[in-house]
Amino acid sequence: MNVELDIEKGCCIVSRELGEKNIPKSGYSGQIETVFLYQVLKELRKQGHDVVKKRMWKDGHMIDDEQNYIRKRGSMDSDDWFCIYNSSYAICDAGEIYNKNGEFILTVHR
Repeated sequence: MNVELDIEKGCCIVSRELGEKNIPKSGYSGQIETVFLYQVLKELRKQGHDVVKKRMWKDGHMIDDEQNYIRKRGSMDSDDWFCIYNSSYAICDAGEIYNKNGEFILTVHR
């Protein structure tokens, strides 16, 4: 998995590497997006970003109870804080699109 984070442009491009397998469904919710975001999280940590994956509602966002996002650890008030999420969550599963097309563009918000 190749993850290109461009905070200034507001996007995170995730693309499949040659020979990479499809992402399996998670057992709990049946969504592929949860596993997809976890793999993106691992790649971002390899790049040196201090990030966590959380459910958005636990941070006080008024959103679906199941939607996850990746965010920088620490206070949302800091200048270098950012979060990465699927802005099309209500209409498509990012993991399924990634499996089908080999690429998905996530939204980055500062």
